[in-house]
Amino acid sequence: MTSANLHQVKSRLAHYARLVKAGETIILCERNKPFAEIRPLADPAGPAPKRQLGLMKGWFPVPDDFNAPDPEFEDIIENGSIFPAPVPPAPAQPLP
Repeated sequence: MTSANLHQVKSRLAHYARLVKAGETIILCERNKPFAEIRPLADPAGPAPKRQLGLMKGWFPVPDDFNAPDPEFEDIIENGSIFPAPVPPAPAQPLP
């Protein structure tokens, strides 16, 4: 465990960060009185917990045709102005 005044830590932050990464705990002091502790995280890159499927099963009804195609939406995509029909290129002009 290392103690350091705040001014020291501010001026040599990279050094103290390396110490913390190595597992060292740093006690921050102001006027030689400790007020905080900087320590490494328990497991910063550990695996995320697996999510359990089906936690909300039965909370709300899902219709049987939930994944069925929507004719109104298909019509908008196929015939709407989102994807207009391609315009044929203009005929080439002869060079003078």
